[in-house]
Amino acid sequence: MRWKYLLPGLVLLSVIALVRFVTAQSLKGAATDENSTPSPALAESVQKVDSYFTKHWVDEGLIPAKPTDDLTTLRRITLALMGTVPSLEELRAFEADGGADRLHRWTARYLRDARFGDYFAERLARSLVGIEDGQFIVYRRDRFTAWLRDQLLSNRPYPEMVRDMVAGSGLWTDEPHTNFLIAGYTDAEGFNENKLAGRAVRAFLGQRIDCAQCHDHPFDHWKQNEFAGLAAHFGQVEMTPVGVYDDRKLKFEIEDSKTQEKREVEPVVPFHPEWEPSEGGRRQRLAAWITHPENRRFERAIVNRIWGLVFGRPWIDPVDDLPDPPGEEIASNSPEWRKHAKSATASGADLLELLGADFREHGYDLRRLIEVVIASRPFLLSSQHESEDDQELDRLKTHFAVFPLTRLRPEQMIGAMLQAASIKTVDQNSHLIPRTIKFFRSRDFVKEYGDLGENELEDRAGTIPQALLRMNGQLTRDALDASLLSAPGRISGMASSDEKCLELCYLVCLTRRPTAEESAALLPMLSDKRPPGDDYSVSRGNRVEDLFWILFNSPEFAWNH
Repeated sequence: MRWKYLLPGLVLLSVIALVRFVTAQSLKGAATDENSTPSPALAESVQKVDSYFTKHWVDEGLIPAKPTDDLTTLRRITLALMGTVPSLEELRAFEADGGADRLHRWTARYLRDARFGDYFAERLARSLVGIEDGQFIVYRRDRFTAWLRDQLLSNRPYPEMVRDMVAGSGLWTDEPHTNFLIAGYTDAEGFNENKLAGRAVRAFLGQRIDCAQCHDHPFDHWKQNEFAGLAAHFGQVEMTPVGVYDDRKLKFEIEDSKTQEKREVEPVVPFHPEWEPSEGGRRQRLAAWITHPENRRFERAIVNRIWGLVFGRPWIDPVDDLPDPPGEEIASNSPEWRKHAKSATASGADLLELLGADFREHGYDLRRLIEVVIASRPFLLSSQHESEDDQELDRLKTHFAVFPLTRLRPEQMIGAMLQAASIKTVDQNSHLIPRTIKFFRSRDFVKEYGDLGENELEDRAGTIPQALLRMNGQLTRDALDASLLSAPGRISGMASSDEKCLELCYLVCLTRRPTAEESAALLPMLSDKRPPGDDYSVSRGNRVEDLFWILFNSPEFAWNH
């Protein structure tokens, strides 16, 4: 009878051993399967960015912060690329990797991780289709983000992705990129050409022209007739039983604000009409104009957005209201717009020119662009500076002479909490149960914490409800439970000493080791030796739970630093 119970146990132990072996091998190889050093071309691009900042900081009279340590940089990388902190499993492998340029290798590794595809696809989708689910029958946002994920992981050139979104046809399930168009569709009105034109220019050219759909822009150079000409490119798109297609017989009409009569508008572009081909459908011609190799607005827009997603703050804010490229300013009678353009250029808009040209010259490779930004000097700086002058600190932050402190976005917060609750990496290779739990908990937490929507790169303050959710929410209670599989439970059981236990808690939660002062303050809480009269007699697991709660609710946990 004993064999009846022994055999299943042996099978289970074999499976566990196999999983551990495969995981260990994948982690072991992860640090060596990429090039040991950056390619000469990549190193040259990084050097150009570093030289730009060296000169820029000298011109501004700024002394940049000192470089930060590798563990802090690794935390920045995982938060930026995957919306989570590194696991203890990853930290052990990273520290065991003693080779040169390990940050480069681990960045390259993470850019090929499915977690990057999932997280970054959602970030880009917000600027492309917003956050609303829309009409489920004729709009599938989930299919659109899955398509974006596949494009990122296959490293498809960015202009090809954009041309698919603007000019694509077909059924929204079979051709998921068409959901970019269907996001502007309603049963009552059909396709909203104005909405599509406004979103396309904001997302792909980084400029706001929405005000011009009703009147000439009050502060910018955009004219109403220019907006109408752009919208006319979407004027023939139609919803059919087999998906989205163009009906070339359709005319695009608008109501004349003076005569109140309908008038037909032909598709035109507001600048450089020579970039728009004469052949092809309206949307195909618009897509070619947007992605034209000489259209610097196109490359500057994505460079500024990538910079913002990596640092938590764009180089020029707002991310979708950039000035015209230097040398291509369109005449404007608006003093407000001239002031805005001058201010943005003075703050260093030429960085977008440098990175934009590099992006174009290397095949519009998004992953390579991210590698350049992460390897650049500003990303490797400390978030602390010796200066105690508030005005000087503001200038340092403005010019990225210190790494900018930014609050974690809701997705990053939940990602960090879920990962910190496990010493094993929570990723696509995890068991179905933890992945399912992560999906539903993330969705619910973001909803409760407050979804930032399309404006996630704007500065914002924390709220009392957010703090209370971190302190007393169901997710926090579940994550702190010192069970057999949770980080608090595993650490309390495997740590050989109180010092080791405290170190593991800090690594899991904050990706660093405690300082001497922190150790002196917190070690007594883990010790079995209690002061006279102290009746705090609880298990070590409960003490670790309390320590995790303290670290979860520390300001350091909620910020990228």
